[in-house]
Amino acid sequence: MQPVQTTWEPYERHGHLTERSDLPESVFAFPRQRKEPLTDAQHVRNAVARFDQVVDVPEADRALAFANIEKAARYYGLDLSETDWHQLGIHPQPDREESARKGAQTRMRTGEAEQAARKRGGYETPPRHRRGGRQESCRDTTPSPRRRGLARQLARDVETV
Repeated sequence: MQPVQTTWEPYERHGHLTERSDLPESVFAFPRQRKEPLTDAQHVRNAVARFDQVVDVPEADRALAFANIEKAARYYGLDLSETDWHQLGIHPQPDREESARKGAQTRMRTGEAEQAARKRGGYETPPRHRRGGRQESCRDTTPSPRRRGLARQLARDVETV
């Protein structure tokens, strides 16, 4: 197999947020499709993890994307265990919905769903202040309508499984 010429080049624009449309094609693992930006080490790891989720891409573009990911990984000091794009796969998981449903059930059973809701802005534990030797909440802890709706939707999703 002939080596693929990479197109990836480092892109560092510090100081303000960049929109995806602001990024040059040379930053993406899949430059023609403008998918999987490789702007830092975290994005490189994400591109490896989601490589098989990019659909409707020819094999030549997958080879180019893997070469770009390898180059970016070297630049950011990451070690890839994969040596070929075939090891990352070419198709999305066939049973994704079923896996997501099982995952939701497990999170509800173990209490991780509530923890995740807190992180997303769901049921937040209010900060506490000491006044007169006892702790008092500095705000109302009643869940907002949005939070109650999220909890109801999550409960319905689990019941339908």
